[in-house]
Amino acid sequence: METGTAGTAGPAAARVEPVWTGLPRGLLKMRRLLLVVWLVPLAAAAGVLLGLFAGPAWAAFALLPLAVVAWGWPMLGRNWRSWRYAERDDDLLISRGVLWREETVVPYGRMQLVEVTSGPVERHFGLASVQLHTAAAATDARIPGLLPEEAERLRDRLTELGEARSAGL
Repeated sequence: METGTAGTAGPAAARVEPVWTGLPRGLLKMRRLLLVVWLVPLAAAAGVLLGLFAGPAWAAFALLPLAVVAWGWPMLGRNWRSWRYAERDDDLLISRGVLWREETVVPYGRMQLVEVTSGPVERHFGLASVQLHTAAAATDARIPGLLPEEAERLRDRLTELGEARSAGL
């Protein structure tokens, strides 16, 4: 004889955990490259200028940008891992944040505009971002660093679902 809860119904049985999707690793690579590209030349320039004009002891302050790189490298990884999104039946969930977790729920029927954008650096890394605009500016949301095909698929799906949900209002 089998025992179980397959026949039971209730709020716990109806609740389904969302299927979360993380962001592509290319976003992490892009952010880390930008960190290095900005701070390493700054450290070199500061070291040379301080060494020439203030003396070698002051040139040690040029190590500060390198310390920021050493600290920022793992922090960017933690931040990248914190970003995720989930498509549910009636809304889109976006979760992010390490110290301060933030979860945004965007109902499909409230979406007014879904944009896919890609700046020059994002395009170089083969990435795009999805920007969601709603009637309330406080619920506007963004998903950065998606592959362009996924960004376009998400835009098309969200637009379709938004039109279907708003038609019923």
